[in-house]
Amino acid sequence: MMNKKKAIVVGAGIGGLTTALYLHRAGLDVRIYESVTTIKELGVGINLLPHSVRILWDLGLQKALDEVAIRTKQLVYYNKFGQLIWQEARGIDAGYSWPQYSIHRGRLQGILLNEVQRVLGEDCINTGKYLSHVEQQNNQVQAYFVDRNNEQQHHVVEADVLIGADGIHSAMRKQLYPYDDKLKYGGRILWRGMTKAQPFLSGRTMIMAGNIDEKFVAYPITEPDDMGLCDINWIAELVVKEPPDRNDWNRVANREDFSGKFQAWTFDWLDISSLIAGAESVYEFPLVDRDPLPQWSFGRVTLLGDAAHPMYPIGSNGASQAILDAEALYLALKENQDFEHALLMYEQQRLEKTASIVHSNRQYGPEIVMQMVHERAPDGFTRLDDVISQAELEEVANRYKQIAGFDKQQLNHLEMKVIK
Repeated sequence: MMNKKKAIVVGAGIGGLTTALYLHRAGLDVRIYESVTTIKELGVGINLLPHSVRILWDLGLQKALDEVAIRTKQLVYYNKFGQLIWQEARGIDAGYSWPQYSIHRGRLQGILLNEVQRVLGEDCINTGKYLSHVEQQNNQVQAYFVDRNNEQQHHVVEADVLIGADGIHSAMRKQLYPYDDKLKYGGRILWRGMTKAQPFLSGRTMIMAGNIDEKFVAYPITEPDDMGLCDINWIAELVVKEPPDRNDWNRVANREDFSGKFQAWTFDWLDISSLIAGAESVYEFPLVDRDPLPQWSFGRVTLLGDAAHPMYPIGSNGASQAILDAEALYLALKENQDFEHALLMYEQQRLEKTASIVHSNRQYGPEIVMQMVHERAPDGFTRLDDVISQAELEEVANRYKQIAGFDKQQLNHLEMKVIK
């Protein structure tokens, strides 16, 4: 029996784990290397758009997702006075063939991790190993890892292909682009938390309020418990010319740094001050991304997810785009058994699309309508139609769906290209 070709996935995040499942489906012997010693269900809430949910369902994860996530019913934009700007149904409620999920990031990672261990075996994941560098010779990749518990101990692993899915601080990307690839600060800070609270509006609604200088986002990520309370994920965002520490991208925050700005934001259906006060912990995230790269694939090595295209968390797209990367890589490998050609094919499918999203998110993506209304009616309005037309609102929303790849008509008519 011919030996299986071997693949290394660097990083056990959402993109890396999804990729591992697809590489296994493609017939490769997959090994994952993760720098943390223990993979924990950390983080806060994220959204998965229908185009990425289609892929996760293809991997057999529908039941697991429905057990821990919320099927988002609608997205609603308000100004800071609580006046309605835009609302639209989402996911199944909007007529898509797949839902939009609101879910705790760590729980999604846990679902993927459990599936990887079930399908590939528990020994496929090597933790506490961070990537030092990669070499290529004789149609092979040699990956050098350092043991986090003993940095004098090095591991050399050989494979036929390597996928760098090691996040925004990717060691693989740093080797490929050692110069002039700094994080770009977007001039805003995000404070994020989760609070047990009563559901609001439909109980499955994602709301955004404010403008680009001051914004508040909230949505449930669990069903109500026996007390009628659910986990509400929230984000408070303000303009800050320089972040307190450019080297600390996920630190415990001081609520007093931002809560006063939202004290007067009182809506009949949502108590924003209580949400902020009720969170067990609040974390601070400077808004950052990186400039799009001209190339991801080099020989038998490529980048994926945040390692390839870190983007602002606008439009609910970060995790979804990593999942789309994983499927595109799989399809390229199915069509081309030559690894180098397959990686170039994958890059051609995804590089320009993700670069467009990075640039669109820098212009605030679909959330730009809140800024448009703020600039035209900073003190609020009596009739929305006097400020912005329905046609303008629809044009912004539809344009972003085209850019991000979840136009309903195109997605629902997309033939399933995945060959099981």
